[in-house]
Amino acid sequence: MVKLFKVGQIVNVQGIRGEIRVYPLTDYKERFEELEFVYIEDSDKKFYIDHVKYKNNLVLLKFKGIDDRNEAEKLKTKYLMIDEEDRRELPEDTYYISDLIGIKVYTEDKVLVGEVKNIIQNTAQDLYEIVDAKNPKKTILIPAVGEFIKEVDIQNKTMTIATIEGLIE
Repeated sequence: MVKLFKVGQIVNVQGIRGEIRVYPLTDYKERFEELEFVYIEDSDKKFYIDHVKYKNNLVLLKFKGIDDRNEAEKLKTKYLMIDEEDRRELPEDTYYISDLIGIKVYTEDKVLVGEVKNIIQNTAQDLYEIVDAKNPKKTILIPAVGEFIKEVDIQNKTMTIATIEGLIE
């Protein structure tokens, strides 16, 4: 079975010729120009990209075969997905969100802090939202910067963070 990854969410339609507005779930929105096709959530059909444009923080996509607003409307709120083999090679010390969700977080003293539940993307820096191992109703926010994140081991699904007073209470 092919593993798929979310790269964007259809948030609206654009015009009357079947274009869609996509909120990119990637730091490099131009990556849509590199794709020949995408899958749409809940479908194993390939949607071939006809052209790509940009408007503010959104990507405007036109799929081959979707030529009117009504057809495009049916796709609203759906996620755009790509094959694992179409993922981009990332620079060192950068990770896919999907690889970080669910990894165990430890202090430098090997004490389990919790598990990464979500990544909150900010303009300043991302924040790792961690479910507290001692109190699962509590979450801890850790800035995704080298001062706090000491090691990420995707293979073993672990992250080591600095033990900084006040960061984890």
